[in-house]
Amino acid sequence: MRYPELRTSVLDANFELYDSGLVISTFGNVSAIDREQGVVAIKPSGVSYKAMTAADIVVTDLDGNIVDGTMRPSSDLDTHLELYKSFKSIGAVVHTHSFFATAWAQSGKGIPAMGTTHADYFNGTIPVTRKLRDDEIKDDYVRNTGKVIVEALGNNTPLSIPAALVNDHGPFCWGKDAADAVHNAEMLEAVAKIAFHSRQLNQNDPEISAALLDRHYQRKHGHAATYGQPDGSK
Repeated sequence: MRYPELRTSVLDANFELYDSGLVISTFGNVSAIDREQGVVAIKPSGVSYKAMTAADIVVTDLDGNIVDGTMRPSSDLDTHLELYKSFKSIGAVVHTHSFFATAWAQSGKGIPAMGTTHADYFNGTIPVTRKLRDDEIKDDYVRNTGKVIVEALGNNTPLSIPAALVNDHGPFCWGKDAADAVHNAEMLEAVAKIAFHSRQLNQNDPEISAALLDRHYQRKHGHAATYGQPDGSK
């Protein structure tokens, strides 16, 4: 088996995604990229999470050609590849149909930053894509899904807002590596749930102030971050 470390990291992340409750059945997938070798490892299509092994993880090049593996890759592969090509700072991509994030996606609404829980992970509104046109659905639908995600993120840096909602579909998240991307997917679902209930309590679209948003995001992710231990330990 080639690329054992990359495949194992993707397998472990897929297991973690399943255990988190963010996916059911065979929905969802995790991929990771090795930029030095120019390959991406991704969950095989339609395979049970419980049955997967590292050997089942499919490895492709950035054009989607299989370079190692015997199974068909996830049907979302071309979306992942489009994100890797556009977002050079990311190392992994996660797709789920988690309940609350998908509800926001299907309503066609981005998730506004309403409080500090959101601000700790997402430096602004989590965007929702525009609806795909009929011709974009008919021709190269999966790759075009990635393109509208890139379009929706706009001028935001990918790791400052590591998620987007695909209109009528569901969430995609990304991170520095596979474990980080899964963690961002977990946090996305948490803030989607909080925002859903906050909107029910206050329908006037309450949003956090720009100053408080920046203060909380920077204390965790800025150059002079004060959250956590300086050596990275707990």
